[in-house]
Amino acid sequence: MANRLAGATSPYLLQHADNPVDWWEWSPEAFAEAKRRDVPVLISVGYAACHWCHVMAHESFEDEQVARLMNDGFVAIKVDREERPDVDAVYMTATQAMTGQGGWPMTVFATPGGDPFFCGTYFPKANFARLLDSVSTAWRDQREQVLQQGASVVEAIGGAQLVGGPKAPISAELLAAAANGLLKEQDTTNGGFGGAPKFPPHMSLLFLLRHYQRTGSEEALEAVRFAAERMGRGGIYDQLAGGFARYAVDATWTVPHFEKMLYDNALLLRVYTQLARLTGDPFARRVADETAEFLLRDLGTPAGGLASALDADAAGVEGLTYAWKPEQLTEVLGDDGPWAADLFNVTAQGTFEHGSSVLALARDIDAAEPALVERWRDVRERLLAARAARPQPARDDKVVASWNGLAVTALAEHGILTGAESSRVAAVEIATVLAERHVVDGRLRRVSRDGVVGEPAGVLDDYGCVAEAFLAVHQLTTDGVWLDRARELLDVALAHFGTGEGGFYDTADDAERLVTRPADPTDNATPSGLSAVCAALVAYAALSGEPSYREAADAALATAGPVIGGHPRFAGYSATVAEAALTGPYEVTIAAPAGQEGPLLAAAHRHAPPGTVIVAGEPDRPGVPLLADRPLQSGVPTAYVCRGFVCDRPVTSPDDLVARLSG
Repeated sequence: MANRLAGATSPYLLQHADNPVDWWEWSPEAFAEAKRRDVPVLISVGYAACHWCHVMAHESFEDEQVARLMNDGFVAIKVDREERPDVDAVYMTATQAMTGQGGWPMTVFATPGGDPFFCGTYFPKANFARLLDSVSTAWRDQREQVLQQGASVVEAIGGAQLVGGPKAPISAELLAAAANGLLKEQDTTNGGFGGAPKFPPHMSLLFLLRHYQRTGSEEALEAVRFAAERMGRGGIYDQLAGGFARYAVDATWTVPHFEKMLYDNALLLRVYTQLARLTGDPFARRVADETAEFLLRDLGTPAGGLASALDADAAGVEGLTYAWKPEQLTEVLGDDGPWAADLFNVTAQGTFEHGSSVLALARDIDAAEPALVERWRDVRERLLAARAARPQPARDDKVVASWNGLAVTALAEHGILTGAESSRVAAVEIATVLAERHVVDGRLRRVSRDGVVGEPAGVLDDYGCVAEAFLAVHQLTTDGVWLDRARELLDVALAHFGTGEGGFYDTADDAERLVTRPADPTDNATPSGLSAVCAALVAYAALSGEPSYREAADAALATAGPVIGGHPRFAGYSATVAEAALTGPYEVTIAAPAGQEGPLLAAAHRHAPPGTVIVAGEPDRPGVPLLADRPLQSGVPTAYVCRGFVCDRPVTSPDDLVARLSG
């Protein structure tokens, strides 16, 4: 019999709709019920593509005995962290404070007022059952100590979220310290940073690419190129269908945790697109093209927008869709089987479980002779067709505003720099979904599904990522409506999320009150709300010519400055934005009759310094401030280059434009 979650819109919550647990969604009614019954709240937080969330669900939440313990002693609340990142942030801070680590599934015991007093992550069934019994006993017999513990935790995590700490204005020295800090942590054997488990450091790589552009640091460029090559040739990258898995369980990028997240692939699309732009590397260009194809083919939803993730499991088995044995290759490919096994490093011993292997690219196929490239493509197509007959991972098809914003920006960049029409069209279509479905009465909603917008309010990263996406589409289309839409979101962010001391909270001042109000400036799996808003503020100021937005960005970046300089792996996007701010950013306008902007526009995109905004169109086009008062010179297409609201003399040749951008 279905429980209360049967009416949820979140795919993750729906996965638990048939549990014997009497689940509640996050709501005031759930806490009121706990107060009425005088029992603690058990808050279980996870997401649809989470492998260990599935394990705990199968072991504990589907078990009648465990469910009885939960139902008798607690009000159990199930939370999709992707739908309610504010709830997740508060209780993850508590979990990390109490245990020294965090992760999902996250298991939190709290008072009926929401104060957490015991936190953890995954618990095996027997341990979890004992824990439920122990917490119930403590609540009954040691109530005063439990309440005191909860109050102490709230006080501790409130202190951890306090705003108004030290500041460090952005400077060349600060960004040099950040780059040097990253390079010292580089894994010079396998690429990337740190050891196992290993996550694609997309935001750090974006920062190093921009640092290379500004400073000419070949060491920074090589760190990006090396990491990009190792990731793109490793098992973390789907060698048949494109797209990156969430992370590798080893330090060599060989065996992934197989879930594929929209945000990772959006950010990595930007990395490979920019790397291809700066180096002309055909490998980087291929991975960028395939990643864009993966986003649109595998994550596109019928109602518009991109789905959140593909699951780690298929038919309850992790990696079932993706792993191969040598004999399976031969069964599909015949005489090409041994050749494919050598190319993809599929061995008798295997790199994964039960003697199977995750496909990795053992040869530099992009530089091979045409006949080998054709053979490789044919083998890929045949293997992909055979793989399609296997059980496929489930898809979390909710549309998350911030993650779709990241994808719009990435697709717009890819479309502009490669000419891929599918990326250009998709960027506008997805941005339109965000503008028309997710903006309700001037405020953002975080999620939608099947064309219906959900109730959860947008948090700061939604406003920042979607505003930045609208600005990317403004540059792509030269349509003033996107600039207006971005300004409206940024005005909401400034009015409702600001701390009053330069920084930002992650939730609005009129949002649901939680036990603390989160304000985390660090970049983790995705850009922080602060860094995302700063990116949009910097770009908007350059595109609109309104300096107050730039002043707000500089003040906010200064609050992230100590993290940029001292902990650069947790400030990749802030540092990326800071590079643009320090560079200017440049503002490039190509004034030209329709269809005649090509040579100048291509030169601008090829040689643009970090964070450059570029607009091309007919002079004085309505709604496009950069085209105002920018006439043609001698009747021919003309480029105007400005920096920090100060402009050079216009030029009409691509060579002169390149010289301006290199100065």
